[in-house]
Amino acid sequence: MMMHRKSIKGSKSNKLEGKGIVLGITGSIAAVESVKLSRELMRHGAEVYAVMSRDAKKIIHPYALEFGTGNPVVDEITGKTEHVSYAGEHDRKCHLILIAPSTANTISKIACGIDDTPVTTVVSTGFGKIPIMIVPAMHISMYKNPIITENIEKLEKHGVEFLTPKIQENKAKLPEIDDIVNEVLKKLSPKDFEGKKVLVTAGPTIEKIDDVRYITNKSSGLMGIKIAEEFELRGADVTLVLGPTSLKSTVKTENVKTYDEMLRAVISHKDSDIAIFAAATSDFYVDNSLTGKTPSSKSFNITLRPHKKIIEEFSKVSKSFIVGFKAEHDVSEDELLRKAYDRLQKFDMDLIVANDVGKKMRGFETKTNELFIIDKSKKIHHLPLEEKEKLSKKIVDVIKKYLN
Repeated sequence: MMMHRKSIKGSKSNKLEGKGIVLGITGSIAAVESVKLSRELMRHGAEVYAVMSRDAKKIIHPYALEFGTGNPVVDEITGKTEHVSYAGEHDRKCHLILIAPSTANTISKIACGIDDTPVTTVVSTGFGKIPIMIVPAMHISMYKNPIITENIEKLEKHGVEFLTPKIQENKAKLPEIDDIVNEVLKKLSPKDFEGKKVLVTAGPTIEKIDDVRYITNKSSGLMGIKIAEEFELRGADVTLVLGPTSLKSTVKTENVKTYDEMLRAVISHKDSDIAIFAAATSDFYVDNSLTGKTPSSKSFNITLRPHKKIIEEFSKVSKSFIVGFKAEHDVSEDELLRKAYDRLQKFDMDLIVANDVGKKMRGFETKTNELFIIDKSKKIHHLPLEEKEKLSKKIVDVIKKYLN
């Protein structure tokens, strides 16, 4: 069988590179989302093979899936024994069978060992050997049918995973595509941080001028969020302490606003195995902050005083493996590395990640960055300019080397 290109335009990561996913599509109206789902999986590097039931073809044409995946679509079992080539014992291409959407009919057939469609036949061939993930989509009355509930519970006992549908308009709808992809990423990512507790800080903090105004910085929190999500994909128990930002994360998150709130949250996780300080915490506080709203018709002065570094306070009470971040603005590479290493030594970090936010496409409010990771022996890991999503994996890979 011909293999399509390994990446597509707008690729997000290579986290599923080398992974084959059989996407089973059944006769739910949510089948119209299957092309988008396949493309999102491919953007993470997956090879997607679409398998359709007869009723699914009434909703979406196989040509759409063939165009979307770059692979022939299996819509009937032929003498080529496609189910064996995908999910059989020898030379199989499949690392996950994902049925999305799945009807009540298909769930019940799988639970009873019936394989009379291409989808159920592939499942029967791979059952017990390949991970299976099912995403139900149907009317709520069908989803809550006690027989369907029993069949779901029966399959879960045999290791089949079910994603909880989105309950809206009296229907059990397909979850958001990003949520499905995230569950696939979790399933197929290496679990090399399983059993580790990881703390990640991200985003800015704010400091009060008066009850209306405050000072802050340009940090979006994107880099820290992506690092937290990478650790979670790889099996860690992650807590993200996140300053005020418009970004959200699938990771367990504690939202804070001020330096004091972030400090308290961080110290409460002093038993973490790994602590990543990616937040741009306020360096200064307003010593003479005011109450109410200061009239805009007159001038007034504020006094800024330096905060203690949260990472320093944390290192006094924790035995975590500590990774700090150091941002400079428009300096030479030598000066950036020197200042970062001085910071590492001063606060007894294990690693420090340095970047120059004054350079184009780097640092705050960008989707890309260029980083230097420095250890206690002055060894430097240079991570060239790249999307933060991809950089997060490389950062975690470097950290892994120091834990082994």
